[in-house]
Amino acid sequence: MPYAGFRDADQAVGRLIEIYERNTAFIRQAFDDYVHGRLLPGQRVRACYPAVRIKVGTYQEVDSRLSYGHVVEPGTYLTTVTQPRLYGSYLREQIGLLLENHGVPVEIGESDTPIPLHFAFNEGEYVAAHHSTDLGNVLRDHFDVPDLKATDDAIVNGTWQGRGGEPEPLAPFTAPRVDYSLHRLQHYTATAPRHFQNFVLFTNYQFYIDEFCQWAREQLAQGEGGYTALVEPGNVITERGDAGKPGGPALSRMPQMPSYHLVRENHTGITLINIGVGPSNAKTITDHVAVLRPSAWLMLGHCAGLRTTQRLGDYVLAHGYVRQDHVLDDDLPLWVPVPPLAEIQVALEQAVAEVSGLSGWELKRIMRTGTVASIDNRNWELREQEPVQRLSQSRAIALDMESATIAANGFRFRVPYGTLLCVSDKPLHGELKLPGMASDFYRRQVSQHLHIGIRALESLREMPPARLHSRKLRSFLETAFQ
Repeated sequence: MPYAGFRDADQAVGRLIEIYERNTAFIRQAFDDYVHGRLLPGQRVRACYPAVRIKVGTYQEVDSRLSYGHVVEPGTYLTTVTQPRLYGSYLREQIGLLLENHGVPVEIGESDTPIPLHFAFNEGEYVAAHHSTDLGNVLRDHFDVPDLKATDDAIVNGTWQGRGGEPEPLAPFTAPRVDYSLHRLQHYTATAPRHFQNFVLFTNYQFYIDEFCQWAREQLAQGEGGYTALVEPGNVITERGDAGKPGGPALSRMPQMPSYHLVRENHTGITLINIGVGPSNAKTITDHVAVLRPSAWLMLGHCAGLRTTQRLGDYVLAHGYVRQDHVLDDDLPLWVPVPPLAEIQVALEQAVAEVSGLSGWELKRIMRTGTVASIDNRNWELREQEPVQRLSQSRAIALDMESATIAANGFRFRVPYGTLLCVSDKPLHGELKLPGMASDFYRRQVSQHLHIGIRALESLREMPPARLHSRKLRSFLETAFQ
């Protein structure tokens, strides 16, 4: 289908849906023909992703307060699109801003980027077929398959280099990169991408999950907060008014990083993900959640307090990070600062005050703002004095294994980020939790900590998106799509 100009965002998204659904249906039908031996040996089958394109001819001034929704130089800009129904609200907003800011039509048509067979099937669809090994009749002789050479993060990493005459990127991710992550999300979290909400909490303790599910069911039973359902791993759904009865059996085996979604209209609810321990998991999950373009994500976890004046149960609001996690060194060099975002910092501090009931000087008694160090060595205490010296020189007040990774990936992917940790031990000062102390600590602190995170996200939800998405996240030549 050739490119056609649109001056209405709804009509533009409608054309994206039309092209995508036509082309994926074509691939699925061809696969059925392949399974039943109706394709000739060597017969190629190909259909391509739809695309959004805009041509801007002037150095047009736009509202400089906006961090997205416009291009910065004259030229042709393009992005491929996948699953436009899933991304309908997002696409309507982004296309609408382009139309408003530039006053030229947005063009919708068919790209030359093939849709891999694996990404043409509907969400969660189970595909079973005999894999033929006959000469000239293997799957790749007929269909396009995922091409990792075309699936990377060059755009968000700022390393993208186009060939002569190639359009500039319009969005931070290409369609194949998005499809790759949508499939990975289903695998790692055992819930469908359509259930993910725009406000995300990461944790690494099951205590937080249990408390969240209990609170979510109370919200649904009481009809408060505008929440309509709780979705648990396996896409088990508890609807509002169902008296807390889930709509299916729980999974017998949990995924690597189970996710829980308190659903609200237009994806404005809260997603909580148990990411497990370590920077590798933190990078993996944020690599994939990022393609959903969430409004904000926060890390709620426990940390080692590094100052003698801290007490178990105190909070640490990160305003800087020492990145010794190493998993992002190739994507985001260590010389790149990861700044605090004022909107997130204020929301978290106000949430601590509101939930704890403290303010002013009394609030400082339970919360410190400072640098958090994240390390990839869980037994760092055994490394004699080297880590301790570096921690002292950096002025770090807390140490964990995930926060810097999540913040750095938020910065890299232009997703507003923040960290609120709870001091659970002080190994430098001989304060380690004994078993009984640990149980009491978790029982007392988890509920308050979780509700601080929830309240902060609810506060951010009330903020206009253009204000929440800080200009600190923009580079010199930034994509127009958020």
